[in-house]
Amino acid sequence: MHPVTTSLQSRAAALVLDAFLDYNARFSDITRRAKRRFERRDWKYVRVDAAARIDLYEVCVRETLGRLELLLEERLRSRTIWSSIRDELETLVAPMLDREFPKTFFNSLSRRFFHTDGVAADIEFVALDAEPTAGISDATDLNSYPAAGNLDVVCERILADYPFANGYADISACVNAIATTLRTRMREGAVRRVHSIDLVKSAFFRERRAYLIGRISTSAGDLPLVIALVSTADGVRADALITEVDQVSLIFSYTRSYFHVDLPTVSDVVVFLRALLPHKPIEELFTVLGRAKQGKTERYRHLFRHLARHPDERLVRADGERGMVMAVFTPKSWPLVFKVIRDQFAYPKDIARRQVEEKYLLVFRYDRIGRLVDAQEFRHLRFPRRQFDADMLAELLSQCAETVSLEGDEVLVRHCYVERRLRPMNLFVREATPDAARRAMRDYGQAIKDLARSNIFPGDLLLKNFGITRGGRAIFYDYDELCLLDTCCFRTIPQARFEDETRPLEEWLTVREGDVFPEMFPRFLGVPAELRLALLESHGEIFDAAWWRGVQQGIARGDYSDVPPYPASARLPGPAAS
Repeated sequence: MHPVTTSLQSRAAALVLDAFLDYNARFSDITRRAKRRFERRDWKYVRVDAAARIDLYEVCVRETLGRLELLLEERLRSRTIWSSIRDELETLVAPMLDREFPKTFFNSLSRRFFHTDGVAADIEFVALDAEPTAGISDATDLNSYPAAGNLDVVCERILADYPFANGYADISACVNAIATTLRTRMREGAVRRVHSIDLVKSAFFRERRAYLIGRISTSAGDLPLVIALVSTADGVRADALITEVDQVSLIFSYTRSYFHVDLPTVSDVVVFLRALLPHKPIEELFTVLGRAKQGKTERYRHLFRHLARHPDERLVRADGERGMVMAVFTPKSWPLVFKVIRDQFAYPKDIARRQVEEKYLLVFRYDRIGRLVDAQEFRHLRFPRRQFDADMLAELLSQCAETVSLEGDEVLVRHCYVERRLRPMNLFVREATPDAARRAMRDYGQAIKDLARSNIFPGDLLLKNFGITRGGRAIFYDYDELCLLDTCCFRTIPQARFEDETRPLEEWLTVREGDVFPEMFPRFLGVPAELRLALLESHGEIFDAAWWRGVQQGIARGDYSDVPPYPASARLPGPAAS
């Protein structure tokens, strides 16, 4: 090959790596602001920063394509050039611990420029068998505390190593609460000795909390350790101590927004967290640490590796009622669902495709408070035709023809949303024991309240639009009618006039766009009387328009509904967060 061309390709590869490192630096700049926001209790700009960091990736991809065009000019259209750039880049990033990140960035550039359908192995990093954490045994950046001596001294050292500009409100009380609770938990777990405590050096920030994340090495094995901190008007306080795997898993849930944690490297921390949370998919750990694109890459790899290794796997219609807006399919033995927007929506849906996409974008950039599932947007996926159930494929080809097509032995899905598969709540309450069904209904009511106080109205409160997690939590996952609460007008049904008493409600009640009548909700739930009663007893106010208007007034005043990602049993003794 001509040496000038080789030099140009090397320069292009260096440009791509430089662009990724620039993105990484800008990502870190936003991330580091989280500590200052927490200290100053600058909650409005916490959300601004979260959205800005999510948007940053696409900004940097566009900028980088512009720089490549200036460098390569007409040669930018050459797939041979792109292939060589890829190979040069692979050599450049080989020494990096997070080497998969710039590879994913390169794939974004390639796919965006060539509008790739499926996978273009000649100009992308594919490697379904690649593991981003291969060769990494543990986190490289930990604070370690031998715990052979006084546990109070250890806890005092821990808080000293995580200082805040506004200080601790009462550091002695915080130390005592953490140490006392930790001793109690260890006794309850029949742990004879705590050997050491290891914590990631960087604090994890999300919403209005900071978290110290690590492990306790004990005579009975390693346990996760999370110390949750809140910032009050008087200073920082320790709010909770979490040592149970299931509770820590909730903190890293796919129903929560992404952490802001300033990490020198990410893959080693993922390995560290995976050892503590062995049931948590690695792609979800990358995602919840804010590396959503890498999380998508790993989700793609794991899914299509599964499909390739299990040729008998079937892609079938997801359980639950067939949606009017989305066609939903799922691999039978893989816990994901793929949601494809239909070409036309059945009555009474009166929204357009673009509006649906805007709803999903709103959720992607919003504070999900543990009640909204993370929906990842994918484009141009190719599935083996033979793995589709015939009825499901027929539905996609007939009702989603703008998005789904056959190309030989493959099914091309040009656009879809991918979510964790949950059991639809309407099915769950039929299948569960009476006690479990009542608990689900009560949590459903709490989910509606949590969403409302975060300024989200689901729009459609039917049980089929909620799913139940492995831990029994009610999660909303159907976003086509979701809206901000402050755009709704909650009304009480007026008293019927004498001449209207025998007429159907819809004939005499005037309804404007945005009107909502909460007292009508129960008639649409479609659940047995005992479940409706359980909901009314626990959360009857959600059927009262005055309650909803009160929530709206609170939002207008700037009230904040605190929805911690851990149970009350994890809270430490002391003043409540304010």
